[in-house]
This record gives sequence, C-alpha cells and structure tokens, in this order.
Amino acid sequence: MKLDWDEITHVTKADPAKELPRDLGILARTDAVLVGGSDGVTAENTLDTIRAIKRHFPNKPVLQEPYSSSHVSTDTIEAADRLAIPAVYNGDREHFVGKHVSLFTEVGSKPEEILGTELPVLGDLIAAKGLDAVSRMADKIIGEGYVIQNLESTAAEVSGVTELYSDEQVAGAALATEAFYGFPVFYLEYSGAYGGPDDVEAAATYLDDTVFLYGGGIDSRRRTREILDAGADAVVVGDCFHEDPERFSETIPS
Repeated sequence: MKLDWDEITHVTKADPAKELPRDLGILARTDAVLVGGSDGVTAENTLDTIRAIKRHFPNKPVLQEPYSSSHVSTDTIEAADRLAIPAVYNGDREHFVGKHVSLFTEVGSKPEEILGTELPVLGDLIAAKGLDAVSRMADKIIGEGYVIQNLESTAAEVSGVTELYSDEQVAGAALATEAFYGFPVFYLEYSGAYGGPDDVEAAATYLDDTVFLYGGGIDSRRRTREILDAGADAVVVGDCFHEDPERFSETIPS
C-alpha cells in the first residue's frame, strides 16, 4: 500500500498490550494507525492488533513500530504496511544503534526464523538467504529519528532516557534526522504528557522533506490544532484511544 504522508494529519497509536475499544469504528476518521508499545508487547499480540484493525479498515495504513526483534515475525511483516523503526537520540546506545544491529543480525543469520522457511536454500549459502530476507524487509522499513521528552514514561525507562533535550537540542535532532541520517520521519514523543508548541516550533524550522510526528497529551481538538499550527505534520494519539474513545474522537481535526 502506498503511504501518502501528505494526506496524514492524525495517527492513532494502538498498544498491542492493551485492550482495543469494543467499537473500532472510531478509527474511521483517523488517517493511519501505528501499532507498538514499550511493555508487554509480543509478535503474537502485535499481529492480533494489526489484523483486528485491518479487518475493519483494509485500506487504512497500518504501521508496526517494534522495539525489539522479538516483536517482528513473518506474519507481522506481511500484515503491516510498513515497519517504523525508532532510533532514540536521547536514549542509550542500545536503543539508537544496538537494537537495529540486533534486528538485522538476527534476520541475516537466522532468516528462516524471522521470515519463514520458504526462502530458497542454495547449498550452504546462508548469507544469500540473509540478504534475501533483508531485501524483503527493506521496502517496508521506515527509520524514525526519535526524541522522548517524558522521563516518567515507560518509553523513557525502556530506552534509557535520563535527560530531556532543550529546545535547541530538539531542533538539532530534527536537523540531524533530515540532513545527516536521512530518516523519513522525525518523532517527538511526550508519552502521555502534553509538551506544547515550543519544541514543535523549534524542530519544524529544520524539517522540509521529513515527516514530523508529535505524540503526547493530545486529548482535544484544540491541542491537535495547536500542535499542527506549530509545525507538526501529524499528531499521534494513543492513551485516550484505549481509555476514552469519546474523547479520542474529539482529537481528530475537522
């Protein structure tokens, strides 16, 4: 499925470890769904979540955001439209580089465990199988330059974030995302808290081609509009999707 970011201003974050709302019809007006979480996530509950959403909305973009190779399987790769891989700038090395190396190491050395046994076996050329497996993933992968700005969040704890970035550092991370790393997405995550427009404005100054996602504390149409007006391309709404579907519906821009 083609992913047209120009058409996306509202993204729903669905945590596989949490119960989905009974009525998934509330997703009708969101533009895309991001499936992932920091705690209690498995490949199995990720797949269940993706499939449940796709049954209701087969044409709505659904992205998987895995934090570990254990969250990824043949089935999740096939079910999701994209894999969004976070690189946490203000986290520890493991969550900027280590997780990515581990993922591709596992795919390269044991591709049959990630992508199934249907790959061709050419004698002992396991490396060839690994390259084939990686190439099958490559067209679905989206790298995310990621900044976490809530030290009390599970995401910060899991990612080893111990210091918040200043406005200037957030702007620097945005510039690095576009000008140096070339990731197609920059994600500013407040994880349940509302950060307001200041960091958003600082980052947006340096983003021309990169998609800018903001997540955290979006619980009203007013906050959605404030973040979009500050320069984000889309808001990501998670907590109230699971906890208060009526309030969730109010976060969607008219």
